[in-house]
Amino acid sequence: MCGSPLTRAPGVLRCAERHSFDVARQGYVNLLSARSRPPLADSGDMATARAEFLAAGHYAPLAQRLADRVAELSPAETPGAPGGLVVDAGAGTGYYLGAVLDRLPDAAGLAMDASVAGLRRAARSHERVGAVGWDIWQPWPLAAGSASAVLNVFAPRNPAEFARVLRPGGVLAVVTPTAGHLAELRALVAMLEVHEGKLDQLDASLAGEFEPAVRETCTVELTLSPADVRRVLAMGPNAHHLDRGDQRARIAELSARGEPVTATASFVLSFFRRGGEAG
Repeated sequence: MCGSPLTRAPGVLRCAERHSFDVARQGYVNLLSARSRPPLADSGDMATARAEFLAAGHYAPLAQRLADRVAELSPAETPGAPGGLVVDAGAGTGYYLGAVLDRLPDAAGLAMDASVAGLRRAARSHERVGAVGWDIWQPWPLAAGSASAVLNVFAPRNPAEFARVLRPGGVLAVVTPTAGHLAELRALVAMLEVHEGKLDQLDASLAGEFEPAVRETCTVELTLSPADVRRVLAMGPNAHHLDRGDQRARIAELSARGEPVTATASFVLSFFRRGGEAG
C-alpha cells in the first residue's frame, strides 16, 4: 500500500502509516484483498490433493536434488543475515521450501502464494517458514536484495522481481516439467501439454540479470495407485479442466480397474546466479 516496512506485534503486522494485516491462527499473513486475488489460485481440494501426493514421497527425489543443489550454490553468509532468506515464489504447500531449509539449517524461509488453502499448509511446513498471501505477478512486498535464494517450482515467473529481491550472487532455482513428463499417464487421460521451447523462453527472460550456473534433469519412476492418479490430476492446472469432455469418465474407468499405473516423472532443474558480486 505504502511501501513502508512492516513490524510484527502480537497477532498483526503493521507499518508506521497504520496499515495492518492480521496473522491468521494458522500462522500466515494474507496481504491480498479479495479484489486482487488471482482467479486461478489453488482451491482447497487442489491443496489437499497436492499435500497427499507429495506426502506419499513420489517427488521426494526431486525435492532432495533441488535442496542439495541450492545448498551447494548458496552464497556465503553476510553480517546480520546468517544463512540468508530463501523465498519460494508460488510455494503451494511449502513442500520444496521445507526440503531446502532442511539443508540450510541457519536460513529462514518465506512462502509466497495466492492460495489461502496452500498458505495454511505452507505456514506449518517447517519451523523456519513464514507464509504470505501474494500475487506472484505483482511487485513483491519484499525489500530489494533481501533474499539469498529464490525458488520457483512449477509456478508463475516474475523475472523482474527475481532480480530485484535477490542479492548479488544469490541463487535462482527454477523447476519445470519436460515434454515427456508423465507421458504414460497422458496416454490414458487427457492432460495439459508441456510445450517445447520453454527453456529457451526461460533463458531469454533472465538474460542480462542472471548468469546460468547449472542445468540438470531429474527423472523419477513412479507407481501410482488409482487414488494417486486422481491426486496428480487434481493438484495442478489440470484440475481446472477435469469437467471437459469425458475426462471424469476416464478417471473413473482407471479407478474401476484398480490397477496401478507406472509413469515417468521428468523435470528440468535450472539454476542461475544474480549478476553482481556477492556480499
